[in-house]
Amino acid sequence: MSLAAALSRTLGCEVAADSQRRVSGGSINACSRFESSRGPLFVKHGDPASLEMFQAEADGLAELARARCVRVPEVLAVHEEKGGAFLVLGWIDLRDASASSETRLGEQLAAQHRVTQQKFGWHRDNTIGSTPQANRLTDHWVEFLREQRLRPQLLLARDNGAEPSLIDSGERLCEQLGCFFTDYRPSPSLLHGDLWGGNWGVDASGQPVLFDPAVYFGDREADLAMTRLFGGFGAPFYAAYRAAWPLDAGAPTRIDLYNLYHVLNHYNLFGGGYARQAAAMTQRLLADLK
Repeated sequence: MSLAAALSRTLGCEVAADSQRRVSGGSINACSRFESSRGPLFVKHGDPASLEMFQAEADGLAELARARCVRVPEVLAVHEEKGGAFLVLGWIDLRDASASSETRLGEQLAAQHRVTQQKFGWHRDNTIGSTPQANRLTDHWVEFLREQRLRPQLLLARDNGAEPSLIDSGERLCEQLGCFFTDYRPSPSLLHGDLWGGNWGVDASGQPVLFDPAVYFGDREADLAMTRLFGGFGAPFYAAYRAAWPLDAGAPTRIDLYNLYHVLNHYNLFGGGYARQAAAMTQRLLADLK
């Protein structure tokens, strides 16, 4: 059965087989636009092993939608067919960001981060890219950051051939994480979890849109740190966020700490120079502790 036919049956509407057009949507799964009798569709599709990843993404979008802070795509279906799996979202035409849309995003993200729960983590595990991301509910942020974020990536990096010096320095950093939180006690805020510049856009009305989340409840600084990792956010965003909810004075010292997780993950997914970048970040962090 063709993907269009599977979509038609799952959604209960006509999906035109000849309308499929490949679109960008990340480096992990194939993404396509389809035309249907209910409007255009955004479809992520992959092999059956992708189903759990798609289900976690759908749950993350639902979590963000319940917060009613930043717009996210509507989840229409998650389904597995023989030989494949797919996630169907409502199509959103995206525009270039403007100063006003960046200001809205800063304000809305601050409001989203005020959505909290008692423990760090989430009700389910998900993925960061295609890497499994554990979200076991934990009382203490430092423990969560060490055992469910940094150490798993260091273990993967070791298995992927990273230099022993990187693993050793990473372990030394893990043992001293508490030093970055002597006067700062973060709350478990609702995070996007993968908030780089490629995972947000602006709809036709100028409203920000978030997509491709890796949701969990954690320190809001982790989301903000990642906005600085690959670019895509301007001064109006940061000014609006700080005006809505000022940051702790020590936040700049923790940017590398939070981004180390993502750089290690990029090494584990793509290799290349990310190991050198992770090593440099780790050494800077250890030097901050002296």
